[in-house]
Amino acid sequence: MQNDLLTQLALWHEENEHQRIVDTIMEIPALERDPQLISQLARALNNLERYAEALEWSRGELSPESLILSDFWDDSDYALKEYVSEPPTDELIASVEEELGYKLPAAYIEMMKQHNGGIPRNACFPTEVTESWGAEYISISGILGIGREKSYSLGGEFGSRFMIEDWGYPEIGVVFCDCPSAGHDVVMLDYRKCGKDGEPEVIHVDQEGDYAITYLAPSFEAFIRGLVNDDVYDTSEADKEEALRRVSHGKFSTLLTELCGNVNETEDIEGQIRVVCTRVVEDKGHFSFHADELSILMYDVQFWLYTKTYPNTSQEEYLQVYDKMIAFGGEFGQNGYAPGWITDWLDQRIQQGMITERSGALSFTEQAIEDVLSRLRSAAVH
Repeated sequence: MQNDLLTQLALWHEENEHQRIVDTIMEIPALERDPQLISQLARALNNLERYAEALEWSRGELSPESLILSDFWDDSDYALKEYVSEPPTDELIASVEEELGYKLPAAYIEMMKQHNGGIPRNACFPTEVTESWGAEYISISGILGIGREKSYSLGGEFGSRFMIEDWGYPEIGVVFCDCPSAGHDVVMLDYRKCGKDGEPEVIHVDQEGDYAITYLAPSFEAFIRGLVNDDVYDTSEADKEEALRRVSHGKFSTLLTELCGNVNETEDIEGQIRVVCTRVVEDKGHFSFHADELSILMYDVQFWLYTKTYPNTSQEEYLQVYDKMIAFGGEFGQNGYAPGWITDWLDQRIQQGMITERSGALSFTEQAIEDVLSRLRSAAVH
């Protein structure tokens, strides 16, 4: 019933029926209004330009002290490794704030003192407008904790300053959520209206849409309370079918076609690639490479294909051309990738001695090539 109501509220948002949302939620007994409904109420009031009421609901009902949610976090092994840190000290908080140039919201600090970063079970947030990829919501991969130790923390390897300085996100606040696109969209605290010491709004920024900004919530706590489970927007089966069609029949990129055309060490390299990528989609439900066995195999295959045709490739040159094979390969493509996965894989292969460097050029050893082709043939028949 709750999911049905949230779906209806999302439709009314799309239709600008904001007063209808307010009336519907206010008819619900106060004790039955959960945090998600309160967040929807505050947002509808904000859209009606009843800003004082919206702020009262956000800051009154959603005080920092109440922002300790049961069963909020999904503490998987991956989440604990990449996101979750020890609770921040006051000294660390002050240091990170100085580095970022902004005072963090009190609710955010309070929440991080209870659980410093991680992956939430509810990872979707409804939007007022349809996003560039056709959805009426945004998804987050995780919430960055306060610290520098973990890769996905505010001061970490893939933290806020990295996203702004290396990925070009606007200098208007703090990136505090990453998204499944592996860097091509983020969620930020927006300080443009409140100043660097004020209470920021929450926005979504889409790099692929020329850094288009979509307003999400009037405050951090309202954003957290407004997160919903992806069951509300479950398109997983349709997405999987589309991904299977793409890997089975999608046209290879110009570069990948060229590289496959130079292979005579194994038969039907294109078919083998399609079979392995089909297995990736069947396992994950979507077409993306991470650190699993099949993904690593595809990192190996792409490197072998490219350096076979272009044997004088340096590490920097390879990292620049990587996305032109499969990551952004057109019809047969993933529409995104995480650069960190590629650099980690490359560093590991060099440390293992599978990839060697001579005069700045990288290449697999002969034994490594035999190993890659053997694993490819085996994976393509299972």
